[in-house]
Amino acid sequence: MAESLYDRYMKAAAASRAHGETCEGCSPDARCDTGQRLYESLARLQDAYLAKQKERRG
Repeated sequence: MAESLYDRYMKAAAASRAHGETCEGCSPDARCDTGQRLYESLARLQDAYLAKQKERRG
């Protein structure tokens, strides 16, 4: 069974948090290449999830 958008969003959030907790190259003001990629993935999934929620309420 395919993962739901919500599940992918939550996994991306967890991966981004976990990376930020262990990476010495990431800070609140800057991210390493991997941290940036994880953050961008999280942001895309968050945008898609919130748009879907808004559509449902519309």
